Amino acid sequence: MAVNLQKGQKIDLTKGNAGLKRVMVGLGWDEAPKKFSLFGGRNQDIDCDAVAIALTNDKLGSKDDVVFYNNLTHKTHCIIHQGDNLTGAGDGDDEQVLVYLSDLPQQYNKIVFAVTIYEATKRAQHFGLIKNAFIRIVNSDNNQEICRFNLSDNYDGMTAMVFGELYRKDGEWKFNAVGEGTRDDGVAQIIKRFI
Repeated sequence: MAVNLQKGQKIDLTKGNAGLKRVMVGLGWDEAPKKFSLFGGRNQDIDCDAVAIALTNDKLGSKDDVVFYNNLTHKTHCIIHQGDNLTGAGDGDDEQVLVYLSDLPQQYNKIVFAVTIYEATKRAQHFGLIKNAFIRIVNSDNNQEICRFNLSDNYDGMTAMVFGELYRKDGEWKFNAVGEGTRDDGVAQIIKRFI
């Protein structure tokens, strides 16, 4: 049975999941209903983009350690983005990232999962226009959801979000439900937080 996490909570992923080798990180969101303008037009669709940032000693080693729509596979082949969803339409996960925990080289102690809004500033879009955002961790070997974190804070004005992070501690993999909004505009800006 999956554990529902609150902001700031941490969970040991290997507890109760002995031999956990790979996980699927599912990220999802829905666009809030669009408002019609005085001129009859509608706002542009919001294009959210999931990003996985592999860190060494909590720092980004190189741009090759960033997995997103322009770099779908990490250089180790242990972090694989399953593709970009341009609208967030539909139920369930909007974007998924596979992580081969047992094969990831020891130098990587953390993987941060963030979501940015494509051209957020230019399009005047922010996470206050998004609802039902979540991140979930699924055991890829048996398709059982281990944990889920539903982001429920008010994120008006925030153009990027750190949803959560997988991290290695004492040889065990754990998950931290972060839920931190930022004003970073795109992937290039959010990764600067980890340099």
